[in-house]
Amino acid sequence: MATATCTAFRGVLESTGERVGQRVLLERVGFLARLSRTLTGALVASRWDEVCLDVLAAGVDERGEDLPSKGWMALRRLHWPQTVTPPAGVYVPDRVRRGAEEYAARTLRLALHRRSIVAAVLATWPADPSRRTETEWAALRAALPAGVAGAEIRNRTRQVRGFVAEHGKLPAGLCALEGPPQVAPQVLLAAMDRQQVTLQRVDEATARLRVKLPLRAAPASGRDWAWHVIDIRLPGTITPDAVLHTPALRPTPAGRIAVDLPHSRPAPATKASGHTVALGFDWGVNTLLTGVLGRLTGKGQTRRVVTDGRPLVFDATVISTSLHRLRGHREHLAAKRDRHQALADGLGVPHPAWGEHLDRARVLEVEHGRVCARIRHLNDALAWAAARWAVDQAVTLGASVIYLEDLATLETRGYRKGNARLSGQVRGTVAEAMRHLGATAGIAVVTVPARGTSKRCPGCLNTLTHHPAPDRIGERGWKWAHCAGCGLSMDRDHAAARRIVSRGLLAQTHTVTDRTTGARTIRTTIEGTVRLVRRPKKTTRRLRRQRRAEQAPPRPRGPKATPGKGYPTPSRPSVPRHRGARRAAEQTPDHKTSRRMPDVRTVPATTPALGAVQRPAGHDTQAPAAVSGPVPGHGVRAPGRIEEDLLPAGRGRLSRRTCRRCTRAAERTGFHHLHTTEVHPLTPRFGPPDGDRTRPRRARKAWKPQAHTEF
Repeated sequence: MATATCTAFRGVLESTGERVGQRVLLERVGFLARLSRTLTGALVASRWDEVCLDVLAAGVDERGEDLPSKGWMALRRLHWPQTVTPPAGVYVPDRVRRGAEEYAARTLRLALHRRSIVAAVLATWPADPSRRTETEWAALRAALPAGVAGAEIRNRTRQVRGFVAEHGKLPAGLCALEGPPQVAPQVLLAAMDRQQVTLQRVDEATARLRVKLPLRAAPASGRDWAWHVIDIRLPGTITPDAVLHTPALRPTPAGRIAVDLPHSRPAPATKASGHTVALGFDWGVNTLLTGVLGRLTGKGQTRRVVTDGRPLVFDATVISTSLHRLRGHREHLAAKRDRHQALADGLGVPHPAWGEHLDRARVLEVEHGRVCARIRHLNDALAWAAARWAVDQAVTLGASVIYLEDLATLETRGYRKGNARLSGQVRGTVAEAMRHLGATAGIAVVTVPARGTSKRCPGCLNTLTHHPAPDRIGERGWKWAHCAGCGLSMDRDHAAARRIVSRGLLAQTHTVTDRTTGARTIRTTIEGTVRLVRRPKKTTRRLRRQRRAEQAPPRPRGPKATPGKGYPTPSRPSVPRHRGARRAAEQTPDHKTSRRMPDVRTVPATTPALGAVQRPAGHDTQAPAAVSGPVPGHGVRAPGRIEEDLLPAGRGRLSRRTCRRCTRAAERTGFHHLHTTEVHPLTPRFGPPDGDRTRPRRARKAWKPQAHTEF
């Protein structure tokens, strides 16, 4: 199941064939949404007490029969809607009242979960709310429902502490702690039948919605309601085989009609355990995702996780910087708005500057809303791009599960600004998008405990020390991890990703599935080391040609004349045939023997006290830093390229060849200047031999039990 938000631009009045523009259609949808909001709000407010919530939580009526699953039917069984009537002189069809009652039932049922948490916190209220003892934590966990996260407990505890500080006593329950929930102006068409709404798919890209809307704000009779036919343009995410369901209508503050269209399609079932190949991802601040591929080998006590060591990086530094700047601008606008509002309240109406301060506050409020919308849209786009990239990597590498660290309880403490920026990331949206996209591909997404993933070494489980990266000594932060026990020296997020995939594969039998949301998590921590092994090398066409060239006799030097050829053939250096000379030639930088990933050797980390810097292969600390400035493309001339060659005849803009790197990045992720690891199809058959004799000999000889090889 998924929901796609579409836009209704225009409609047709079915009785007369009159075309209804977007402005008039928005006005009539707004009439219906306000009527539904009025009825829903009155019904929720009339039943917002502990007695009614007890009846709804019990799930039985006065005769002891179970309440129906449909909300509007359950409320009518309890005779609750009879106390709520529409405004005087306004005619509301019974189907519209059904939608309002369904909305009220969903709102009240959602409050039952919060009510159970508050009841457990109040029943086990500690002597010191800021610090519970082990006994108090055990009593609270026993009273709470299953699956409650620590963040929910912390938030409800703070809410009760605020009530106690204000009133001097504990609240009686949720209804005393909170007021009736606010409802949004929307219409749930799913609770109505064909007498009020119909939906039909015209073709692969169009759906036709037929709905009865009021012609005025206060319809007096049935003649003030008319059928409207609205054609909805379906987005590309809705496949032709998807089944469409009745949508919900809501007018947006931007002045458009949003149609939340649910659709469903068959998807392969994902298993909770029994995985052998998995991907583990670690969250970061600028590098949003850092992953690694892992494989579970052996059985019983000999089980262990191996990896090929290839890092998978989704680097969103540019986007993260833009989001951080927008958040600062939003806070600045909010502070100025509150300041002008406070000045206006202090001056009063007779003062001549009172209206000026109010006008400035309104302008700042509008700008604040625009910045918030920009942040929200950028977060959603970035989250879905990261989720699509992660699922594509899993599908290409043959992984059946993706493991993520659970950071639901992360919050800012003290002056640690890193947690503040990380909390502002789009982790929740990325996880939800990854679950949705993984379900369509048959890939499970499971969260694992995050405590200690960056603290211990994945190779020997010793404590890691964190240092600045060897190639960025002047930058602040502790990006690099070093282990004094086994000599591991690598990126901190990369090491944490190995620990995450190890925890997931070793504890996959303890996977718990939430019945309401379907989200899967692992709460049991099983520690294990991760061994680095090489992938089996395939015999490619390039290798076969190279072997034939090595076995061929050496070609004579000098030009050679060929009949019918107007130029001599340039001489080519001959490749030595004996083993010693060939080995020396392989060590030259221009000679490559394989297309697989080069080796990355471990080195000791940077020692801040001694000032010694040792770097891994591929990192040059002596080379000058990259030149800062705009990237070639988008109107910026590329270095070393003649401007006249970039401008086609008769055109005044640069060719897209000037930004080929950015163009490819945009094609993959939807963002320019976003650096991600390419999706390469690698064979999942890697690891030490475990009785499989059909594995190539090179793959069996690559692993040595007595040595720790990293590449």
